[in-house]
Amino acid sequence: MKRILTTVLVLLLVATGSAVLYGAWVEGSMLSWRRPANLGFGTGRFAPCRSTPNCVSSQADPLDGEHYVEPIHFVGGAPDAMASARHALRSVERVTIVSEGPNYVYGEARSRMLRFVDDVEFGYDPVHRQLHVRSASRLGRRDFGVNRERVEMLRAVIAAEHSAAAGR
Repeated sequence: MKRILTTVLVLLLVATGSAVLYGAWVEGSMLSWRRPANLGFGTGRFAPCRSTPNCVSSQADPLDGEHYVEPIHFVGGAPDAMASARHALRSVERVTIVSEGPNYVYGEARSRMLRFVDDVEFGYDPVHRQLHVRSASRLGRRDFGVNRERVEMLRAVIAAEHSAAAGR
């Protein structure tokens, strides 16, 4: 199976001339990509999405329909918002929480077949009481809407938990 997968990916590399896949190949393992250095929410802002259509962010320009998603409005404070974000990330298959802080949580989502990694970030804005979210593919150009679907699924999990907590 590993040999077949490697052969398919090499053929894909040769056929497309993809420098991105070549970069993944030369890092030592065909499916080992480095974590981006620009992740985080320290300044209250995520890294902007690249021009490719495989990233969504609540901090993108709202007129940019390809990249923009609504932030998640949250009535509670940072501890509750971040607990909800962690719970939502843990509810998704193949997502691992990598780091977290008082206003930030970061996870990596892996695709089922080729184990591609997407970076998923939540950051809490206490002034506007919003959870900002960003989900971006590390490699390639297209994601076939996977990042947007993931964000909407996470939004639904957080909304359900938040409304259940409000009803208690």
